[in-house]
Formats: sequence, C-alpha cells, structure tokens
Amino acid sequence: MAALPVAGLGNYGLRGTRHSVGMAVLDQLARQLAVSGGWRADRQCCADVVLAVTHGLDLVLLKPRRLMNLNGLSVASAAEIYNLRPEDIYLVHDDLDKALGQVAIKLGGSARGHNGVRSCISALHSNEMTRLRVGIGRPEGEVSVSSYVLASFSTGEQETVERVLSQAVTCLLEHILQRRAPTEGTGDRG
Repeated sequence: MAALPVAGLGNYGLRGTRHSVGMAVLDQLARQLAVSGGWRADRQCCADVVLAVTHGLDLVLLKPRRLMNLNGLSVASAAEIYNLRPEDIYLVHDDLDKALGQVAIKLGGSARGHNGVRSCISALHSNEMTRLRVGIGRPEGEVSVSSYVLASFSTGEQETVERVLSQAVTCLLEHILQRRAPTEGTGDRG
C-alpha cells in the first residue's frame, strides 16, 4: 500500500494564526509520532515534508511552503511525486463554520468558501480528498473575515487551541486507521 498523505493547509510563515491551524495540527501529529525533528524542505513540491509510520501505515506529512490560496500546487506536486490519488489525501484546515474547539471529518465535496481547499480541488482536478475541519469560529462585530483568519489566537483561546490540536490528531488517526488499516486476506481497503 502506498503512503498516505496528510496535508496541513495554512499560510507558511504565519504560525499561530487561525488560518494556519491545519499546519499546527500537523506539528502536533509529528510530535505524537516522534518525527517532529525530521521535517525537511522538499523543493520539488515546495513544502516541508516528514515521513512517519503508525500502526504499520506509512504517512507523508506535508506543510505547503506557499500562501493558502496556492497550497493546492504543493499538494498536487506531492501527489505526483509520491504517486498518490486524490481520494487518499487528507487535508487538515481551519473552518469558520465550526466553533473553536470542534473538529469534524468531511469526505469530499465543495470547498465551502475555503481558498486553500479550493486551490487543492483545482490543482488535483478532484474534490474527493478527505478533510479534517478544525473549527475557528466566526469573527464578532465589525472584524472582517480576512483580518480574523490572519490574526493569532487570543490568550484566552490558547488553552482551547492546545486541547483541540490533540483532539484533531486523535480524530485524524482514528479515521485513517479505520479506513486504511491493513486487512488480512483480501487486501481490501475496508
């Protein structure tokens, strides 16, 4: 079985912002899988990449080194390099329609206004990627959506963010293992 790609969407270089929470989830996943010191810049796909193994499954963790609106170019390049199908790719990204602290898996479908997901759909010519949506909530008052997603989490939100990163990693790994765990006999993907 080929390695399974997990892409954390975000704006490279803008750590700690709501829009880059997908990359923060990948950092947490890399720590949990004891590969956080192995990130390397892959010039071919313009991303930071680290390989990991969990429960006999090979994972390719990917953080695009591009702005959110261009993340799909890195994901599509990695798909070509690692011979990956869109339906095998997991995208981890922020979601305005979910409250801070909520995570959910979505199988395929539209970008729902998310520019990073839209970029991936366009570059891969498919909407079949599995998404781990990490809630960041909506801005309150007169704050624009772009200002909100590009801002850092508040001090008061930090405790929730730490909890949700762990929760997101657990949700992601459980889903991957449920769908992809090697089965005996038929070689069926389950």
